[in-house]
Amino acid sequence: MLRIGIECHALETNRWGVGHHLAKLLEEISIKSELANEFRFYLYFKSHIPNDPYLNNPIFVKKVLKLPIIGPSFNIFFHILLPLAYFRDRLKAVFFANFMLPAFFIGKSLVVLTNDVHYEYTQGQLPFRYKLAYRLFANWAAWHATKITTYTNSAKDEIVRVFGVSSDRISVNYLGIDTKVIHTPGPTLRVDNYLMYAGQAFARRRAKETIQAFAILAPKYPDLKLILVGQDKYNPPILKNLVKETNQKLGRERIVYYSYIEKDEELQKLIAGAKLFIYLSSSEAFGLPPLEALATGVPPVVKENTLNRELYEGNAFYVKNEKDPVQIAAALESALENTIHQEEIIKNSEKVVSKFTWENHTEKFLKTIREIVNARGSRGT
Repeated sequence: MLRIGIECHALETNRWGVGHHLAKLLEEISIKSELANEFRFYLYFKSHIPNDPYLNNPIFVKKVLKLPIIGPSFNIFFHILLPLAYFRDRLKAVFFANFMLPAFFIGKSLVVLTNDVHYEYTQGQLPFRYKLAYRLFANWAAWHATKITTYTNSAKDEIVRVFGVSSDRISVNYLGIDTKVIHTPGPTLRVDNYLMYAGQAFARRRAKETIQAFAILAPKYPDLKLILVGQDKYNPPILKNLVKETNQKLGRERIVYYSYIEKDEELQKLIAGAKLFIYLSSSEAFGLPPLEALATGVPPVVKENTLNRELYEGNAFYVKNEKDPVQIAAALESALENTIHQEEIIKNSEKVVSKFTWENHTEKFLKTIREIVNARGSRGT
């Protein structure tokens, strides 16, 4: 029986990014009954265990790691208690999805690493303590993890370049698209009058420039709205006030902003009703939201780069300079008017998204874990 640890604190809060990834991975593992004879997955939480039904599968051993007097502390949980749990629970390997490796971890590990983490601590607007943590422990992961996994071939190439690691230590594992999204009725050409932006609103994902571009575009399309969903990650936060000021200039509420929508079904329905889905990121390893939009038949508007050519194979609208609101506005207008290309994108959507399934992702994850367990020794020991 292989005992594999998984660091799961991202499941305890709003599930963008890493939290969503872990939830779908564990849900997929829970339905593979044949794994029960081979694995036990030890799931480690910082403060509490979520009540997701799939976590009740006996293949999972759930533990909260915290000191009784001090209470929940990420640094103690991550850098001290997790390394101790490796030996106490006699684990064969640990999976870290949060782009970092604990300072005192000695053992076999699989760590997710992305080029956008490097972007955030070198050019992003995260608070200093987060930048420092990523600078220290993402690089620590690059140097000392047994194996690195990332989401695309483009991200792999960037990781080799920015972290200076050997490509043979990196496996590529595409993320999946929720089957509920894939099976949304359609696809059909959208006629609803709003554009959509969804995802954690880091500065690199250009929510501010998207709002500014919509303000330029809005007078030409008086019935069109913009809906933004995503936690404001600017430092300091700017989106709430910017939306308010822009709506005042436009004379009425043309932009609607939600920091978070708890129910996935509600968010998926909102995405499925949009005319276009906007996701203009200066640095991304994958970018799941626009692919989920495409799965519902909504054409994505993304940055022109190697990553998005790899993912969409031309089945998207592209923006060359994502920092320029004028260029974004022009690209959005072109996309709104080019109904022929919209129809082509919708027609090809199933072919594009069929590569991205959580089943495939989980199989590749398990294959990589087996390789790590069976390999002799561990990096950094």
